[in-house]
Amino acid sequence: MAFQVRVAPSKVVLQNLVICVILFYTVYYMVLSMGCVVLQVYEFSVLAPFDFKTSPSWLNTSYKVLLISTEVTYFVCGLLFVLIVEEWVWDYAVSVTILHVAITSTGSGLISMICGGQALAYCLFKDNFIYPELDGF
Repeated sequence: MAFQVRVAPSKVVLQNLVICVILFYTVYYMVLSMGCVVLQVYEFSVLAPFDFKTSPSWLNTSYKVLLISTEVTYFVCGLLFVLIVEEWVWDYAVSVTILHVAITSTGSGLISMICGGQALAYCLFKDNFIYPELDGF
């Protein structure tokens, strides 16, 4: 009995990752909205997943909403990722978390500029795309 690993093509992996990231933030905002209603927090920020100004205290209702929303989102997304990626949930969960941390720590503007610009450059110049020579390293 041999252990077989099936590797998906990179387009499928990237497509699944994009779907998982979109699903993650959709679930987050839905849970955040419900948490704001239940705990009667009337200040709703679109940048809530990237909020570093809320003081971490159990007396602060906004902090409780952010914390509960994050934990519930991770649990629910773990269940929903099964529908998208089947048995590779751990891989996509780690990837989505790394992307979330990268976005929150470096800023979405930088990441979108790099990814968008590089993708456009590749599409426009794919016939003449310059690959660096790494033989000297």
